[in-house]
Amino acid sequence: MTISQGDQLPDATLVRLGDDGPETVSLAEKTRGRKVVIFAVPGAYTPTCHSAHVPSFVRTKDQFDAKGVDEIICVSVNDPFVMKAWGESTGAANAGITMLADPDSSMTKALGMEFSAPPAGLVDRSKRYAMLVEDGKVTLFQPEEAPGMCEVSAGEGLLENM
Repeated sequence: MTISQGDQLPDATLVRLGDDGPETVSLAEKTRGRKVVIFAVPGAYTPTCHSAHVPSFVRTKDQFDAKGVDEIICVSVNDPFVMKAWGESTGAANAGITMLADPDSSMTKALGMEFSAPPAGLVDRSKRYAMLVEDGKVTLFQPEEAPGMCEVSAGEGLLENM
């Protein structure tokens, strides 16, 4: 079943690359008592993700800050090494956007947001979406209709409905 507005996020474990190597990150702990934006992409360095989705949140980071958002998190079914490099190459890391890996797609599957496109080399990847989470509860959820689209899930699209 797909996550919906009003649902509590499942407790999932994501991974980031820290100073001493990969570190686990509890989604429940990241969102507890906080206002957090989470956006997910089908894959790091893929065309729409790289040229549209991440840049939209880099552009709008200050506007989210002004609305009281504590953190913006980008999630992709990739490894933490790729996510760190991608955050650096897109400017997301410098903008203060947290890049987290869902290496086994467990969070993506728990949200009911997985898809596969084997001809493109994408298996058990995340559909594109953005959500506002307040104290672990999804208060705004904006999934895209197709992986190549980046409209309602872009930074500007989410801000428009906040």
